[in-house]
Amino acid sequence: MEHLAVLIDAENVGAKYVKSIFDELDKNGYDAPCRRIYGNWAKSNGWKENVLLEYSIMPIQQFSYTVGKNSTDMAMVIDAMDLLYQDKVDGFCLITSDSDFTRLAMRLREEKKYVFGMGESKAPMALTHACDKFIFLDLIGENGQEAKESASDNIKPQDSPESLTSIEALESAIFDILNGDGDGEMDLGEVGDRLGKKFPDFDVRNYGYSKLSVFFREKMQHLELVKQNSQYIVRKGRLVEREQIEQEIIDMIQRKGGRIDNLSVIYDELTQKYSGLDIRDYGYGRVSSFLRSMKELEVVDNSVSLRKKKKG
Repeated sequence: MEHLAVLIDAENVGAKYVKSIFDELDKNGYDAPCRRIYGNWAKSNGWKENVLLEYSIMPIQQFSYTVGKNSTDMAMVIDAMDLLYQDKVDGFCLITSDSDFTRLAMRLREEKKYVFGMGESKAPMALTHACDKFIFLDLIGENGQEAKESASDNIKPQDSPESLTSIEALESAIFDILNGDGDGEMDLGEVGDRLGKKFPDFDVRNYGYSKLSVFFREKMQHLELVKQNSQYIVRKGRLVEREQIEQEIIDMIQRKGGRIDNLSVIYDELTQKYSGLDIRDYGYGRVSSFLRSMKELEVVDNSVSLRKKKKG
C-alpha cells in the first residue's frame, strides 16, 4: 500500500468534501499517515474541530499577512518540500483548486512522486494536468456518495468544467490506442486504465456517469462496445463506406475551387468529421494512394484536383 501525504487548502476547498476525499483515497488503496490542513483558524472557514478530530487531520495555522492573498500557499509548499526531502511518503494528495499549486505538483512529479489532486471543477487545466490523477469533488456525487451502479441512475453534473478533457479528445486517443494495439480491439478496463494515464482528469463521474460501460455506450459514437462472456471489449465502430468517403473528398475539392495543394488538408478534414478514420482500413498505406485510386481525381506531387470531363 502506498503512503500519501494529504495537504488540504482550507481556504479553497470546503469541509463538505471531507468524506469524499478520504473515500477516494481508500477506494484507490492509499494510506494517508500524514494529514494536514492549512488556513487562518482565527477566521471561520467551515472546517470544525470535530471534523478534524474525526479524520485525524492536523490543523496548521497560517496568518493572513496580506489582505486578499491566500495565506495557505507558502505554508503548504514549504511543508510539501520538507516531506519530499525527508522521503517519508510515496506521494502527495493536494486538495485545492488553486492554480498557484500547479508548479508544486510539477516539482513533486519531477522527483518521481505520485501526485493525486482533488478540487472543484473551477480548477484550471494547468493544475489538473500537472497531477497524475485529478478528481473533481463537486462532480463525483452528492456528499461524496457513489451513484447507484445502473444505467438509469447516472450522476448528471450541471455543467462540465471547461478544463475537462473533451469527448472528442478521449475518442481520438482511444482510436490511437486501438490502432496501435494491432488487432483493433481491447478490453474495456484496459482502455479505461490507458485513458487515466494519458488524461489525469479522466473519471467517468466527471462526465456524469457511474459506470464506464454506460459512458462508452452513450458518449463514444464511433466505437463499439461488445460483451464477451463477463467482459466488455472496445473496438472501432462500423467502417464508413468507401463511396461516402469518396463523395466527401470530391465535395471538399469542389468547395475549394477544384484543387487542393496539400494532401494533408483532405485527411485532416476527414478525420475531424469521422473520428478515428484510418486510411489503412481501406487497404491503403497512404492517403495519396487512396486518392490516386479515385478515377475522378488527378494527383500531382502533393496536390490533387478534379479531372476535367471530356467533351462529347
